[in-house]
Amino acid sequence: MAMGMIKFVALLAILVHSCVVVNGILDPVDFLALQAIRKRLVDLPGSNFFASWDFTSDPCNFPGVYCDGDKVIALNLGDPRAGSPGLTGKLDAAIGKLSGLAEFTVVPGRIFGALPESLSQLKNLRFLGVSRNFISGQIPASLGQLRGLQTLDLSFNQFAGNIPWSIGQLPALSNVILCHNRLSGSVPVFVSKTLTRLDLKHNDLSGSLPANAFPPSLQFLSLSWNKLSGPVNRILTGLKNLNYLDLSLNQFTGEIPGNIFSFPLANLQLQRNQFSGRVLPLDQVTIPTVDLSYNHLYGEISPLFSTVQNLYLNNNRFAGEVPGGFVDRLLSASIQVLYLQHNFLTGIAISPTADIPVTTSLKMQSFY
Repeated sequence: MAMGMIKFVALLAILVHSCVVVNGILDPVDFLALQAIRKRLVDLPGSNFFASWDFTSDPCNFPGVYCDGDKVIALNLGDPRAGSPGLTGKLDAAIGKLSGLAEFTVVPGRIFGALPESLSQLKNLRFLGVSRNFISGQIPASLGQLRGLQTLDLSFNQFAGNIPWSIGQLPALSNVILCHNRLSGSVPVFVSKTLTRLDLKHNDLSGSLPANAFPPSLQFLSLSWNKLSGPVNRILTGLKNLNYLDLSLNQFTGEIPGNIFSFPLANLQLQRNQFSGRVLPLDQVTIPTVDLSYNHLYGEISPLFSTVQNLYLNNNRFAGEVPGGFVDRLLSASIQVLYLQHNFLTGIAISPTADIPVTTSLKMQSFY
């Protein structure tokens, strides 16, 4: 009996040491995965995130580790406080062993290397955010297997290559943030009917946008600072829920659809493209900021723009006189910014002695 008791005690000690506690606090596979992840990462100077990661205790009590039963369901690596130092090292492929993981985030730091392909094994993953680090290589096409993924944030890294077509096919996406990388190639079609935010700015994307590129649910769209081209009027016409649109600094062509000025936009940025034609809003424009500068737009300026607070129409080919409604709103300080320079305008009906409010910025040089 004494020998049997000794064997039992020894076995119990082994189980406790490997964190397979009798009451099932943590699955041993998850325990080993957390150990592997920890070994590949270190705190940057000033960070103490891993100071209390002592694997002789329950990892479910570690900072950034959240469990449900015996499974890790959320892993948030690094101190989330703004301005705190982050982590450095590489992301270990063992993260794919955390089968219950629904959320994985990494705070800004200096994590480098590739994004593990094993992330595609996390069938419960809903939120993936590893922004503001130095992760490189290509975005794994296998992420297209994460059918429940809702948020994908890989912004401010060094990803290169194409945006995998499989990413656009994910049916549950609501937020896709891939800005400030080195991505090239074309923009894929996004099929999710719940997609509300798409941010691809500051990349090297090129080509024209597919006719069915974006769902009507989209509210935020930023494609600025790329090399995208071709017309967008048919694509934009159907995006009636947009409240932010930035297509600036591309090579888009064709006309600007008139109905876009009736969308519930707070900001419309179409500057520095190759848009052409007349600009004809359907109704009085209530968008606070509209920037159409540095294009090839022509014709008379519509009086329906007189209600815009910050209006940039400079460096186009507009002609004729500035509508009288602009004068009234200038003098009442309702217009804060009005840039009309470098067009073919013939004048504005305003007295040379008129007292322009100091809060208004008005530029009108190069009238003809």
